[in-house]
Amino acid sequence: MKKRRNGLAYFIAAVIFVIHIIPFYVLISMSFKPAQDTSSKWVLPKTLYLQNFAESWKAAQLNRAILNNSIITISVVVFVVLIGALASYPLARYQTKWNNFIYTLSISCLIVPALTILVPLYKLVVDLHGINSYWAIILTQVAFALPITIFLFTGFINSVPRELDEAGLIDGCSRFGIFFRIIMPLLKTITATVVILIGVQVWNDYQFSVFFLQKKQMMTIPVALSGFISQFQSNVNWVAAGCLIGMMPLTVVYLLLQKYFIKGMVDGAVKG
Repeated sequence: MKKRRNGLAYFIAAVIFVIHIIPFYVLISMSFKPAQDTSSKWVLPKTLYLQNFAESWKAAQLNRAILNNSIITISVVVFVVLIGALASYPLARYQTKWNNFIYTLSISCLIVPALTILVPLYKLVVDLHGINSYWAIILTQVAFALPITIFLFTGFINSVPRELDEAGLIDGCSRFGIFFRIIMPLLKTITATVVILIGVQVWNDYQFSVFFLQKKQMMTIPVALSGFISQFQSNVNWVAAGCLIGMMPLTVVYLLLQKYFIKGMVDGAVKG
């Protein structure tokens, strides 16, 4: 019976692996084929055609797009981690009616699709002269990333013994001192989880970037690559090559933080 369960578990894991690996297989296959190659996307290229990467980099100005992505993503992650952690500490430690209301209101924002408020949000950004500016897209991304961040941080801080706070107060620490000296160092795993989740979300964002960043020099990677597919042209090979280039920075970050990722998800969502 146990062998059957293990076999079923391995089979399900294999199916999930195949489902997730298929898009990468197609992406790699298309990125190394010339546009004139009409073979099936399931067939690997006979030779590695590297010109797609050069053309994609030049035509989409990926050097500038990667810089824009980096500035926006790093700024959003820093603000989200600081604001989310600072907001979650009192919500976890002082569970008053008012704090419970704020926490519930924050979490309820997770069910609000961004597209439902995109039109009034766009009008607000236009009125504030924020189109084609970093600050508008950064503040927008921070606002939409805070609910899940507060949910994860609050759940994790709830699992931290309150005796640590009491020990800090006895030693003469203020509440800010307790947070920065005692609590914050304990948040490494959940912080890594937040960095990966929010970083991937912001790095790959299209819905906000396409409206708020309209100048060529301000475009992010998804918006820049979308220019290869339109009513009059469709160069999927350049898009595939550009996608491979664009995913490299986040892949490196994930490899560096992967040992914290699963642990942080479990500690933040289950223990809380």
